[in-house]
Amino acid sequence: MSSYYSRKLSAERLKQVYDLATPRIKQYLESELSHVLEKIRPGDLVLELGCGYGRILPTLAAQAKWVAAIDVSRSSLHFAAVSLRSISNLSLCRMDAANLGFRDHSVDCVVCIQNGISAFHVNPRVLIFESVRVTRRGGHILLSTYSKKFWKERLEWFELQSRAGLVGEIDYEATKDGLIACKDGFTATTLGPEDFSRLTKGIDASVEIEEIDGSSLFCEIERN
Repeated sequence: MSSYYSRKLSAERLKQVYDLATPRIKQYLESELSHVLEKIRPGDLVLELGCGYGRILPTLAAQAKWVAAIDVSRSSLHFAAVSLRSISNLSLCRMDAANLGFRDHSVDCVVCIQNGISAFHVNPRVLIFESVRVTRRGGHILLSTYSKKFWKERLEWFELQSRAGLVGEIDYEATKDGLIACKDGFTATTLGPEDFSRLTKGIDASVEIEEIDGSSLFCEIERN
């Protein structure tokens, strides 16, 4: 599925997805980012997984000492590099979130929001363990997915994307129980509290699962 994003939902097309956001979707996006900012300190080195075209990078860079951002899409990274070239405390790199090229204990905060843990279509437990590995003791990993309460708004947003030709026609027979499926093969899944509990079992960290804004479910991991 990462190839789908690289081919059909990268750079300008990915930006269009967010340009289509309704007021309630915009509130959801803003609430997620505000929650993340509460956890970032001025001296932190922050790593964003799946930065896309750089939607939240200016805000992260304004809060942190340095931001490293990764994505698998060359076109999205190029778009971000051009549009954010004036930001001096930012580095961009093409990298797989489940195979991070960072040293152990080298960052203060890992950010993976807007359902990236599901959208990347990598092994989520591997992603979590890699995030913990690169995070310093006392640092935080912030992962988010959609709340079940947000199903109607989430589906409506995908319907707008489908009508705009950004994703395929929605397969309504297969779309249910947190799964959005399109007839061109695109799927968007989500996680629940029990999934996060299972995926974080056995890690050397404190885990808290919290719902935000009635739209996001956050799994917040503090490295021991």
